[in-house]
Amino acid sequence: MENVTVAVCGDFCIDAYWLLDPRGGEVSVETGQRANAVNKHYYSLGGASNIVANLAALKPSAIKAIGVIGNDILGRELVRQFNELHVDASGMVIQKENFDTVAFGKPYLETNEKPRMDFGFFNKRSNETDSTILSHLRKAMQTVDVVILNQQVPGSLNNTVIAGMNKLLNEFKDKIVLLDSRHYGDQFANVYRKTNAVEAAQLNGVKADHDDVIPIDSTKQHVQELYKKSGKAVFITRGPRGIMVADRDGVHEIPGIQLMKKLDTVGCGDTTLSMLALCMAANVSPAEAAMMANYSAAVTAQKLFQTGTVNRDEILALAKDPDYVYLPELADDQRKAQYVSGTDTELCYPVERFTLGRIKHAVFDYDGTISTLRQGWEEIMELVMIKAILGEQYATADETLYHRVRHRVCEYIDKSTGIETVKQMEGLIEIIHEFGIVPKNEILDKWGYKEIYNDALMLMVNDRTSRFKRGELNLQDFTVKGSVEFLKALRGRGVTLYLASGTDYEDVLTEAKVLGYSDMFNGGIYGSVKDAPKFSKKMVIEKIMTQNKLSGSELLVIGDGPVEMRESRKRDGLALGIASDEVRRYGLNSDKRARLIKAGAHFVVPDFSQADQLGRFLFGQL
Repeated sequence: MENVTVAVCGDFCIDAYWLLDPRGGEVSVETGQRANAVNKHYYSLGGASNIVANLAALKPSAIKAIGVIGNDILGRELVRQFNELHVDASGMVIQKENFDTVAFGKPYLETNEKPRMDFGFFNKRSNETDSTILSHLRKAMQTVDVVILNQQVPGSLNNTVIAGMNKLLNEFKDKIVLLDSRHYGDQFANVYRKTNAVEAAQLNGVKADHDDVIPIDSTKQHVQELYKKSGKAVFITRGPRGIMVADRDGVHEIPGIQLMKKLDTVGCGDTTLSMLALCMAANVSPAEAAMMANYSAAVTAQKLFQTGTVNRDEILALAKDPDYVYLPELADDQRKAQYVSGTDTELCYPVERFTLGRIKHAVFDYDGTISTLRQGWEEIMELVMIKAILGEQYATADETLYHRVRHRVCEYIDKSTGIETVKQMEGLIEIIHEFGIVPKNEILDKWGYKEIYNDALMLMVNDRTSRFKRGELNLQDFTVKGSVEFLKALRGRGVTLYLASGTDYEDVLTEAKVLGYSDMFNGGIYGSVKDAPKFSKKMVIEKIMTQNKLSGSELLVIGDGPVEMRESRKRDGLALGIASDEVRRYGLNSDKRARLIKAGAHFVVPDFSQADQLGRFLFGQL
């Protein structure tokens, strides 16, 4: 990409971030009202300007900007930032009258964005401005490798400009021109398109509102129709569900990426557009370009309070080990579920895709898969995390803040279930910094928070194991229905069994011994250790596959959390999700089902009550 030259023609904007102080300003003598006080303010490139910023971060050979700004302080700031990025701004027209630089003022109060203030939405571009822009665009068409046409401000184009652009697009029909237009997409020809699912539906004559969910089958039809009309690749962005592409090789689905952090999707579309353009100009296939754009957008989404950009190192770091979102439509709609005949084993994929009957080794998760001793751990962790985030304000925080913290914590626990506890505490520390309530010198390290959580959890676990030892409760009270019988059945088939848990190793081993099934795991029991880098489910699965020279479906991974499903999928193993209801110890937990499918589960069962049928199915005997 370093040899690519690119021009961007579009709606150049600047984003103004005003971080308000909750204490407010002084009371105005004139109005008697308390003013807002800005604690910090900064300005970043937005709209087509952010496309330029993203391009600059990816370091092509040259970037040219073509557009219009006002003769005002915001326009001068925009050009100043372009100069810092070594962008050729000679194509930026300064219109002195009837035009303000388009800007989006974003006041934030304690991380909450207040109503935005927009500048320049009633601009009137002059004929001279339009003519000059078209002249600059013609020169760019003659010299650069790829052109990006961006439009997002209402009324920013008129019939004359659109006609002039189409004339150039027809004249330079072999030039790579990538269009992203919010309001005029149907009026351009001879372009590659980047659009979203709703806009694609509208371009196909379907009535759709901006917040409609377009079914995936409909989106496939829409992208194919758009490609047929133009003969040039069409890219449909689907938010957290990834990107869909149509080109001469057919339709390609690029899955979304699961992200643990709090997200801000502002600028993701610009990042996507930038990467698509550079990749295509570098002769990368549309499907591969979409994959790279998908990685890029995932990086940008994790950057808060800024219109984010992304660089090569960040993309490569994420691309090394991405966690994809699989089958979101199926996960979110249980009506689409298909089952093995006569069983409650859900088939997430056609059974013909799998070579069954080859299983030699099986890795089991522990909590929620076999044991329910820790049932309720989420509520304990939730309380520990909320107290850690609110600190001394725990008892006094208003309802709005309390519920905002609780929502953030529950969202994080839901995403991180299955990873080692100490890594969850690393995430907790990030959230503590995110809210900024606890003074930095009072924030503990990950081990400190883990100890607080573990102490609270073990009070519950120790009480339950004591009741088991006294005979007040039995094995069935603390195991998922049929799980022990399923372990025995797999051992009877000669399968080597392993237990891998994010819980501390000593605790897992002790509990498995107390409940009487530790000897089932002839391959070993693994758990979290003080030196966290020495253990992860990823490491356990890699070790088993490498040491035993396994391939694909010779390994079965079984669990109720997303982590083990993802790690199995990355190594082409079979992934069996256990969507267990830990309170009843049998029956389906719909939330777990959705998480497991999105994490890549091939099959999902609610429990092991149909252990015999499940075993025969997995070994190709059903």
